[in-house]
Formats: sequence, C-alpha cells, structure tokens
Amino acid sequence: MTDNNHKKRMAAKKAVMDKKIADASEERGVLILLKGNGKGKSSSAFGTMARSIGHGKKCAVIQFIKGRNETGEYKFFKDHPLVDWHVMGHGFTWETQDKSQDIRAAEQAWVVAEKLLQDNTYDMLVFDEMSYMFKYQYLDVAPVVEALQQRPKYQNVIITGRTMALPLQEIADTISVVQDERHAFRLGVKAQKGIEY
Repeated sequence: MTDNNHKKRMAAKKAVMDKKIADASEERGVLILLKGNGKGKSSSAFGTMARSIGHGKKCAVIQFIKGRNETGEYKFFKDHPLVDWHVMGHGFTWETQDKSQDIRAAEQAWVVAEKLLQDNTYDMLVFDEMSYMFKYQYLDVAPVVEALQQRPKYQNVIITGRTMALPLQEIADTISVVQDERHAFRLGVKAQKGIEY
C-alpha cells in the first residue's frame, strides 16, 4: 500500500470517528458491567477508578465477597482522600460455608451501597463481586435496578462478577466480557501477591 492510499484510508476512518464523537453528545454517568470467567474484572474496575481519581473525582468501593484487608488494591487505595473503601464480605462461599452469615453480609453491604447511590458527592462507585449476590439469591435484583436507575445523573457505577443478572444487563451502558483461555492456577502455579490479590 502506498503512502497516498494509506492517507486516504486514514482520512476516511477519521471522518467516521469524528462523526461518532460528535454524535455522542449526551452527558451522564454510566453503568458498566464487567463479567466473564476470565481473570481481571476487578483489576479493570480498579484501573478505571484510578483514572477517575487522577481527575480528582471522589470514589467508593464495596467488596461484596472478598473479606480480606490484605489485597494490594485495598492497601493502595485505603488511605487515599478521594476513596472510601468498604470490605463487607466474609470471603468466598466455599470458605464461609455459612449461608445465613453470607446473606446478612450481603444485606449489610447493600445498605451501604444504597446510601452511596443516593449521594451525589460520589462520582464513581465500584461494587466488586456484587453479581454473586443475585446468583446465590442473597439479594433481590429489583431494588438494586431501581436504585441504579434513580442514582444521581453524573454518577458512574461499575459492577463486577462472573455472571450478571439479566435485569442489570438490560439497563447497563457498557458490558465487557473477560474470557478465560488459560490460568496459571490450573497449571499448578500458586496464587501470589500482586497478581491474584
């Protein structure tokens, strides 16, 4: 391909992209769902939150399952003045083996989440692993959908988890799927700080 042909292709592509950018004129917060069985959903959410913090935006995190304070993300963000971090879970269900305790923890986490969804001082909320609350029927999805739809206009929300309840998918603005093609754990590699937690 000659330089001239390349320039023509890129000019045509730029015109298409410029039009798409001009047409996207609505200003409001978005609901992002990060799902799939691959590694990196929470990491993606925290990376996006870091981007928001870089712009001086106030954020909050609720971890619905991870009941540990030693994760790298928690250690990094816990003292940041623009981040409120809530570790609400008691660990994965196969670790707790106590369904009533897990349901109580989910309900307590939702009380905090619902308040955050009514607070327009927060620019971004990350509800980490919230999707499992619906999969295991610890929470009813209907009040969550309603609260998400009634949240402040410019508030962004990210929800992570392998599966997503259909009512959440129906109202989401962006849905990204993280696929699993290979994982070191299945190759016998031990989970390590800075990679898995």
